[in-house]
Amino acid sequence: MKLTHSALLALATSLLPFSHASHHHLRSDPVAEAPQISMSVERTIAGVSVLDTPIIRAAQAYARDHGSPFVYKHIMRSWLFGALILKYNNTLSATVDREVHAVAALLHDLGWDQNPTSNSHIVSPDRRFEVDGAIAARDFLKAQLRNNLFSYANGKKWTAQRIQLVWDSIALHTQASIAYYKEPEVEVVAKGIAMDFQGPGYGVTGEEYARVLREFPNDDMRKGVNETIIWLCGTKPGSTFGESFS
Repeated sequence: MKLTHSALLALATSLLPFSHASHHHLRSDPVAEAPQISMSVERTIAGVSVLDTPIIRAAQAYARDHGSPFVYKHIMRSWLFGALILKYNNTLSATVDREVHAVAALLHDLGWDQNPTSNSHIVSPDRRFEVDGAIAARDFLKAQLRNNLFSYANGKKWTAQRIQLVWDSIALHTQASIAYYKEPEVEVVAKGIAMDFQGPGYGVTGEEYARVLREFPNDDMRKGVNETIIWLCGTKPGSTFGESFS
């Protein structure tokens, strides 16, 4: 039987080592912790060292505005798991554009936007949610360019090629058979997202994985994914097929 992208996404949730500590809440939002910066620096989130630039901060805030709490926690975990993959792979670490990786990971589920207060025009009536998200991320980046809010991490300007890498990373993130053989940025984005469903791998330790979960708990992930897949099937059945879990 050939499973579709949404079915595979929902199926992967059954493998997720869910937290049973439902009393956990999302901790203080790192988006608001520091002023905007103009140079490439690092910050630490859940014990993970990540690149810190204005465009990454803006993407993080945009993702929170256009996603439910469970989606926000998922995209944060996905970003951090990708950063940990880079930590343990010298080849990828020397190759991957960390700012592209961060922005793509943070914006990869914009196509799941159900926030009634966001006045979103992201979700289309007919496109796959991955394509909706990719288009929305590209529009977000172009808007930042128009407003002169782009950062130049390590001297890298936001070229059309970098924007395309973000688009590809988001559009293909559920298609491992393609994404894992694309550019390294696309590969790492997809693997970090998959790790959130499948558990630690690629050298990431159990303690590192657990530390991320403590900061961004996944106890609402199963319910959130089920409800989102059902919503997608109801609103755009022509491009979405999925299954839920009882």
